[in-house]
Amino acid sequence: MLKAGIVGLPNVGKSTLFNAITKAEALAANYPFATIDPNVGIVYVQDPRLDVLEKIYKPKKVIPTAYEFIDIAGLVRGASKGEGLGNQFLSHIREVDAICQVVRCFDDSNITHVDGEVDPIRDVETINIELSLSDLEQVDKRISRLEKKAKAKVKEAIEEYDVLVKIKDALDQGISPRTLDFSEEELKTIKNFNLLTMKPMIYVANVAEEDLHHPESNRHYQALLHQSKTDGTEVILISAQVEMEIASLDKEEQLHFLEAYGLKQSGLNRVIEKSYELLGLKTYFTAGEPEVRAWTFKNGMKAPQCAGIIHSDFERGFIKAETLAYDDLIKYKTPQLAKENGRVRLEGKDYLVQDGDIMLFRFNVWLPIKPKWSVHQSILHQNRSENYITRVFMILVKIGCRICL
Repeated sequence: MLKAGIVGLPNVGKSTLFNAITKAEALAANYPFATIDPNVGIVYVQDPRLDVLEKIYKPKKVIPTAYEFIDIAGLVRGASKGEGLGNQFLSHIREVDAICQVVRCFDDSNITHVDGEVDPIRDVETINIELSLSDLEQVDKRISRLEKKAKAKVKEAIEEYDVLVKIKDALDQGISPRTLDFSEEELKTIKNFNLLTMKPMIYVANVAEEDLHHPESNRHYQALLHQSKTDGTEVILISAQVEMEIASLDKEEQLHFLEAYGLKQSGLNRVIEKSYELLGLKTYFTAGEPEVRAWTFKNGMKAPQCAGIIHSDFERGFIKAETLAYDDLIKYKTPQLAKENGRVRLEGKDYLVQDGDIMLFRFNVWLPIKPKWSVHQSILHQNRSENYITRVFMILVKIGCRICL
């Protein structure tokens, strides 16, 4: 499951935003470290295509893809050296796929700022410096260990050493490594280190309600926009308080509320959408009478890899994938008509799955049962909850896939 960490200085609106995202009741207090342990919330990603598929397939249930948000404790200057809750903060944030840095872009004398006044550039620099210092320490240690092997002309050591020196030079100059160009091989090497400064980052500009209509008049927001170009980040405009109001409404009321603000979707949905974009994520579907379900996959994944997202046996024994593009389904109204018009394709192992594909996987799987038993008999008479064939077969029945024996 995709994980995004919500980070920021104390009192910038992190926990308020988290409450809106999950409709949870994380402590939102006016003092540092109100969030000591990370609050974890699961968000179901809104995808209007699921509503359409539900009407067409009439399944017993619909399961959207999920997104895990972690509200990570606020940090202060010196976190990389253990100040405040620094060590806990940094250990939690290394576990996430993307970072949503909430930045205060509103003035309110009733809500104190840890540095005395609102300055979004200083705030993002505080956090970015702490992330950089933590990475720099890690990179320095690894470079020291590699130097001897690199001098001895060990190929693997030289490759790793060179890319780490490239990152170290950037960090020493205050440049974010995520703005650098890396080869595919270099990226594979970097991935092993789980560097904080290489994680995709979104600046979530938290503004007052009145600034949603005229963000150009908010000097804090404008300054943050300018800074984001240097930092290699994206900026999403939200009002955490407004998001809290939206979260308390039902679906129809939310639409009216957003319309009143001239918005097509909530700020939270924009954050999720941008996270997917930065991480290169797409969605494919499995659909049938038992259920319609969305699955998240990485752009560029082939059919067997996407099958493996459902179950590892699907990838191991992959044969073919019946594939119907979402747009073709909409055009022909029903799966049957789409098939009659030649739009249902049988794709092989090299097929690159596309966003919106509706897929039915065919595969071979080894079944550890006695030859005289059929699959049906095994399930009726082998009453063991951990029995391999039972587990696999029930998964197949659930999502509408086929066993080829």
